[in-house]
Amino acid sequence: MTEDFIRLRLAVVEGIHLAGLVEEFTDVLASIDEEPDPGLARLTPDAYPDDADASTEFAAATHDDLLDRRTSDAAVVRSGLTPFLATAAEDLAEEDALAPRDVVIPASDIDAWLRTLTALRLVIATRLDITADDDDHDVEDPRFGVYDWLGFRLDGLIALADAHDELPT
Repeated sequence: MTEDFIRLRLAVVEGIHLAGLVEEFTDVLASIDEEPDPGLARLTPDAYPDDADASTEFAAATHDDLLDRRTSDAAVVRSGLTPFLATAAEDLAEEDALAPRDVVIPASDIDAWLRTLTALRLVIATRLDITADDDDHDVEDPRFGVYDWLGFRLDGLIALADAHDELPT
């Protein structure tokens, strides 16, 4: 029988920071109508760049639904990270901050996690002006650390999801 969940192992400090990123993402999603954000605009791309009327019609029909799904997905991820929310990273001893903890993700939530991490990465990429997968930014530049870390975690989560999908039923 296939397990109905996957286990994502995170250091406590990683879980705390990821929960914080998801909360910030949710706040930005909630304020998009008040403060347009180029990073979020990338999450609702222009479907018809050469046809303004079709593009406007498509956006009117899908924009709110896309953002609602992003908000719902982020809520699923935040819920999964709830155990990390009780502690501030700066209050932890280094040994405790680096201690591994498993996040149990129900199989039904895996896609929400993948979409949310991807969306976070797209928003950050836009803000950092990263335009291609082969961007050769300076890995020592701390501004790109979160972007690279999210990519690492996203790759790991994809591998876990793929392994889960390959389990016999």
